[in-house]
Amino acid sequence: VQLQASGGGVMLPGDSLRLSCTASGRIFDIGIMGWYRQAPGQQREMVAEITSVGTPNYADSVKGRFTISRDNAKRMVSLQMESLRPEDTAVYYCNAIIRPTGGRSGSYWGQGTQVTVSS
Repeated sequence: VQLQASGGGVMLPGDSLRLSCTASGRIFDIGIMGWYRQAPGQQREMVAEITSVGTPNYADSVKGRFTISRDNAKRMVSLQMESLRPEDTAVYYCNAIIRPTGGRSGSYWGQGTQVTVSS
């Protein structure tokens, strides 16, 4: 089982950016999917998460600016980021609770994608 993230980049304040993450492998079921971020010298923090039926949850710092969505058929979770701020600069990681075929559920992480917001 793997999570592959894409979509990071260098952005200007106020720009928009979309991150995507796709799960692959022998997967029986995917539960909560989400995005976390880690800025230099900071702990990793939850940005947004979404249940298998589409109920989202956001960190206060991104409410109203970021939108999380998922496509269960494509095993994909996306994060649409609007009105980016310098404080959004971080490495963004996707995460999913996945039950592999014939295995037990576990927490899986993508490789991380850098988002830099700077003028």
